[in-house]
Amino acid sequence: MAPDNIGALGVLENFLDRYKINLLQMMFGTFIATIVFFGGLMTFVEKYLPNSIRQSFRYGKHSFKGETDPLVAWLEVPKSWFKHFYIFALFWSWLCFYLLIMTVREQKEAPEYVLRFLDIMGGGRSHRKVEIDSTTACVGTLMLTFQCTRRFYETNFMQIFSTKSKINLSHYAVGYVHYFGAVIALLSNTSGFVRGSQPMEFSLDKLTGQQILYLVVFFIAWQQQYASNMILVNLRKDPQTGNIRTEKHLLPKGGLFNLISSPHMFLEVVMYFCIADLYMPVRIWRLIFLWVASNQTINALLTHKWYKETFREYPKNRRAIIPFLL
Repeated sequence: MAPDNIGALGVLENFLDRYKINLLQMMFGTFIATIVFFGGLMTFVEKYLPNSIRQSFRYGKHSFKGETDPLVAWLEVPKSWFKHFYIFALFWSWLCFYLLIMTVREQKEAPEYVLRFLDIMGGGRSHRKVEIDSTTACVGTLMLTFQCTRRFYETNFMQIFSTKSKINLSHYAVGYVHYFGAVIALLSNTSGFVRGSQPMEFSLDKLTGQQILYLVVFFIAWQQQYASNMILVNLRKDPQTGNIRTEKHLLPKGGLFNLISSPHMFLEVVMYFCIADLYMPVRIWRLIFLWVASNQTINALLTHKWYKETFREYPKNRRAIIPFLL
């Protein structure tokens, strides 16, 4: 086809394919570099940083308390908007799961529009290879879909957000981009979603010992994260009436909070490790895990520091994010 007839989308596809540009890898690589750079600054030299950077990075219980920057303040949105990208994640993950199940059931290659979209996001049609079988994809996609579904339920129906709590617009946007990219990465190198490949039949008999183990570990972490989040929710409720009694951040106790300050963040890392290790051949999932682990660790360290500064009676043996270690 002549170059002047392929259209703008075709030009983009050819450009990405020719130069082996993987948009997913670029996205998560940028996230990692940003969180490591600014997280390192916030951890080691925060007091020397401009207030604008400190205000942009901090939110929630460890939000910046000094003199605010007017421009940064203008770019802040309510923290309760977290629920928006979980609404998106719910529908996006279930759409992915539906496409995967239909492709496996019908034993047909994914529709052309799906292949074309994955070519654009995943490195170009000449460079996407099958690295994940259908059974592994079903297990990994089930995990992430269940996580998105539970977080949608928590943030929209259970979590009590402070009416005064704000987040930077960049945090809000990153939430959308994370789930957009992570869900796409489940299919980008899966059989049936790469041109010229066919999906493999799924059966429980084909589950490996590793897959069964990770399913068990994932759903234990999944349940424990819910339990930890409910401890935080109940801190703001009257135990007798169930009504909201405060929007303050109080000292959590019980469950994994007896060991670490942020069990919900630790368990997030555990769940993503289960998915990422199943998807180990796919480079993008290694990047996603590094992004999640670094982001959760930096936030947990800031949270741990805030707890120790705020509560004199804070347990000295409680670690930040890894029991007995960190």
